[in-house]
Amino acid sequence: MIRAVLLDLLGVVYDGDTQIAGAVAAVEHLRKAGLPLRFVSNTTRSPRDRILAQLAALGVRVKDEELLTPARAAVEWLRRHGRQPHLLVHPDLKAEFSGLDGGNGRAVVVGDAGDAFDHASLNRVFRELVAGADFLALATNRTFKDADGLLSLDAGAFVAALEFASGRSPVVLGKPSPDFFLSALAGLNCPAADAVMVGDDAESDVAGALRAGLGAALLVRTGKYRPGDETRFDPAPTALVDDLAAATDWILSRAAA
Repeated sequence: MIRAVLLDLLGVVYDGDTQIAGAVAAVEHLRKAGLPLRFVSNTTRSPRDRILAQLAALGVRVKDEELLTPARAAVEWLRRHGRQPHLLVHPDLKAEFSGLDGGNGRAVVVGDAGDAFDHASLNRVFRELVAGADFLALATNRTFKDADGLLSLDAGAFVAALEFASGRSPVVLGKPSPDFFLSALAGLNCPAADAVMVGDDAESDVAGALRAGLGAALLVRTGKYRPGDETRFDPAPTALVDDLAAATDWILSRAAA
């Protein structure tokens, strides 16, 4: 029986500044059913306050503690390990890492830097890694659905290039890291086997959640989904559904009383 729900945002709840049809009502239906929600986004371009403001503008009520992002997980990792960050992230995200100067070592933090990905910036990060800095990847997604409606390269391609060149494997802080999913469930008094994930990325959202031990993971046909995605990664989705509204119907039919 389902006792908690993890929801991706971009491609599931909204595309750009527009809600995906029926998504806001679906979130409210889940809340009215008494199911605890966590919004688990792999975005590494937008800071938390902007994400929360965007959701509020769409009519989605989200508390700060209900939103988990890779940047927050990275800040917690840096504080826990006493590391000073060398950032290769989108300019809009840099404020999330303020107040982390000092520490007894350095850690490279790589996210979707957008136009900041160039040879000079990548080479500086490479040299930090060769010199012994820790290697943190906010996410390893291959692609995302861009503002023009087409797929664009995400951070994963650049993380892979740095991994190849340096011979170093990153600590992945966002999806599909099992720790990311499990930290989202922390405090909910819900075993992973009783939780469901809803996402548009068959690899990071769905297969990642199932490998983390969640009982179910639903792939929606919105956002970055392309026909055949449901067969491209292992484990396969528990179910393929049209959108969040259809996912909500599936979940409520299996929710714990």
